[in-house]
Amino acid sequence: MQLPKTFERLIEDATQLNLYKKLIVQLNKDFLLANIDLDFHEDVLPSSLKLILHETVFKLIQEKFTEYLNLLYIIDVAENKVKALNGDDTLKLSEDVMFLILQREWQKVWFKHTYS
Repeated sequence: MQLPKTFERLIEDATQLNLYKKLIVQLNKDFLLANIDLDFHEDVLPSSLKLILHETVFKLIQEKFTEYLNLLYIIDVAENKVKALNGDDTLKLSEDVMFLILQREWQKVWFKHTYS
């Protein structure tokens, strides 16, 4: 599987395969497991998804770092990918982490769809 390199490509792939709603369900499931109060409606627009998810990750990094680390663990974002990011700008870091979260969630949804 080739992971999408941009948010737009990820959403396009999910929409083409009719898996966008399953992506949202997977996000909601993992955020619930991490005890983070974030619940997207299945019909959320991609632009709203991106904005809210980015804002949530930013707040977690700034205010609840332990919960942020727990979320990354539950979603299973690769530690080496997070460590490879530049942490000088928290806003940019949170945007990059948001995309890593979406990539990993997309990977889970795609594998379930393809192999079940």
